[in-house]
Amino acid sequence: MAEPEQLDEWKMRARNWFETLCTQVHDTFETIEKSATSSIIKCPAGRFLHKDWKRKGGGGGVMSTMSGRVFEKVGAHISTVHGNLSPEMCKKIPGTEEDPSFWASGISIISHMWNPHIPTIHMNTRMLVTNKYWFGGGADLTPMLKTRRCQEDPDNIDFHAAMQATCEAHAVADYAVYKKWCDDYFFLPHRGEPRGIGGIFYDNLNSGNWEKDFAFTQELGRTFLSIYSSLIERNMEYKWNEEEKNEQLIQRGRYVEFNLLYDRGTLFGLKTGGNIDSIFSSMPPNVKWP
Repeated sequence: MAEPEQLDEWKMRARNWFETLCTQVHDTFETIEKSATSSIIKCPAGRFLHKDWKRKGGGGGVMSTMSGRVFEKVGAHISTVHGNLSPEMCKKIPGTEEDPSFWASGISIISHMWNPHIPTIHMNTRMLVTNKYWFGGGADLTPMLKTRRCQEDPDNIDFHAAMQATCEAHAVADYAVYKKWCDDYFFLPHRGEPRGIGGIFYDNLNSGNWEKDFAFTQELGRTFLSIYSSLIERNMEYKWNEEEKNEQLIQRGRYVEFNLLYDRGTLFGLKTGGNIDSIFSSMPPNVKWP
């Protein structure tokens, strides 16, 4: 474990980065909204609405959401929380065997789009400290249409290539391991199917070199913003029909099922007194089960 002064500096830098990245996401997505002058959805360009929240046990965050003519609903949130974990959570979080205190800071982004041709994306990165410290997170893509939910689709090829390049540029990251971790994690056992086409997922990253672990976590955030922006821009003017919209709404049901039944981030937020609105903002605004 680092000296307290060193650890405090690392916490501050991690928190500042998550806040900086979140601002960059807000700016980039609002710019995309403004650029969609021929969008099928005829409404003013969306702007993020920001709402501060405080955690009763310590800390808090900012919930930021936007709805517009490209983004049906997107949340890009930051939080930094601290306090003591419950005995139940101490059994699941490393480093809390003798001391239940924790500190966590991170960013979480989930985007649901009007156009069924634009995939849904989820990205989060975080730093967590108990009597140990580590980074975790990842990014995964969920195409809404069956014809686009194959690994040969150009969007999916480019997304995986971006994730692979990010990992290969950082010695602390193992792309093959993180890709498999993502495939295994974002899976619906009750349906026997993946949630989307995967990406990367990692947790408990502590290579012994905080600077390198942090650099990889930062690079993942930058990569996410770059690749997803390009996927939006190449697809956002595609025309869609009622059948495709219906397929999108049904596929969103799979997203809801995973988040409510299996997602560890949802569970952690609920069990540590997180902001309920932020936690459930990952849910799509409209969904259908056949």
